[in-house]
Amino acid sequence: MATDKQVAIVTGAASGLGRAMTLGLLTAGIEVAGVDRNTDGLAGVAEAARERQARGALHAIGADLADPEAFDRIVANALGRFGRIDVLVNNAGIGQPGVRADQRRNPIRFWEATPEQWSRFLAVNATAPIMLARAVLPHMLSRKVGRIITVTTSLGTMVREGYLLYGASKAAAEAAMAVLSNDLKGTGVTANVLVPGGVTDTPLVGDDAGDRARMLRPEVMVAPLLYLVSEAAAGVNGRRFIGADWDASLPPSQAAEQAGAPIAWMSIARMPIEPA
Repeated sequence: MATDKQVAIVTGAASGLGRAMTLGLLTAGIEVAGVDRNTDGLAGVAEAARERQARGALHAIGADLADPEAFDRIVANALGRFGRIDVLVNNAGIGQPGVRADQRRNPIRFWEATPEQWSRFLAVNATAPIMLARAVLPHMLSRKVGRIITVTTSLGTMVREGYLLYGASKAAAEAAMAVLSNDLKGTGVTANVLVPGGVTDTPLVGDDAGDRARMLRPEVMVAPLLYLVSEAAAGVNGRRFIGADWDASLPPSQAAEQAGAPIAWMSIARMPIEPA
């Protein structure tokens, strides 16, 4: 059933950042194809949206993003339900507490991570955003409009001791989005990165990470996300935005300037010397 409303695919939509962003989009009147292995959690998001009298509809898609066949199926499912895809939010991820519950106090050293663990983290945190973007791009490029927004992580997490599995796999996703944003120049489709900016109270974060009451709330992602899917951000490409730095008291364009920087820290990196 085709719709005239914007349509977004959100992965990892059943909990944490994905749940907050999905509810934010639905409340704003955007239709959402919510993707998650936890279909019961997706049902809970749908109920929360009804309680909020959200103007957008949620279409639940159960999928494991470690499955290479999932990506085309997700896109086909979303197109079959809504007839269009305007936004892809690559949010799904797996964290290290599932490997070792006390991994902050007892770091998973580089040499302790197994090949099987690395393959799983790479599949979900790095490969899935790339392959899902690849699956949705033919539709977006044919319409000359689309927004790809990928949740990575803070630089500190990418290089912290004991963080090979999560940090390095998220760093790969960040680099991929930098390449994608350059490949997309002039197409009408954009690629940007959105991160909360610190330890956030989500199921991805273990109980040894500190006092949950003092962590960032998942909702810090909503305001910058709504800006990125708006017409005002049609020309915004190759940027990374920090949810915790978003000042809702400012006009969105000013808040974006304050909370944004070039993707993959291009403003501070030295580019390679190349032959003329």
